[in-house]
Amino acid sequence: MSDTFSINVTVAGSHDDVVEKVTAALAAEGFGILTTIDIKATLKKKIDVDFRAYSILGACNPGLAHQALSARADVGLMLPCNVTVEENGDGNCTVRFIDPMAMMTFQSLGDDETLASLGRQAGEKIARAAKALN
Repeated sequence: MSDTFSINVTVAGSHDDVVEKVTAALAAEGFGILTTIDIKATLKKKIDVDFRAYSILGACNPGLAHQALSARADVGLMLPCNVTVEENGDGNCTVRFIDPMAMMTFQSLGDDETLASLGRQAGEKIARAAKALN
């Protein structure tokens, strides 16, 4: 399912297993994970709140990122492509992939055909990764 800025899928498995599946699906499309933010652990440590398993993965395709940054340096504000993995409590996780096309056409970025093209390319790769999870 897709909305205005993300591609969302439900994946069976534990949080950790789904993070591994997402990482592998993205790797098959040329993306690596640059950052992993464990929201559950962070909220517990910082404000002593119990929260469901929820991770934010910063995914990057180095070739596409290099082209985008070469075209316009401020596009770095839109990188990396974030992916969230959220435990639902029913043996499934919701995975949300940012839509790179939405990012690369945000305001004046959309005026740059190079960025729009790179957004389309990255979006196609992320859509394939999302589809591979089901």
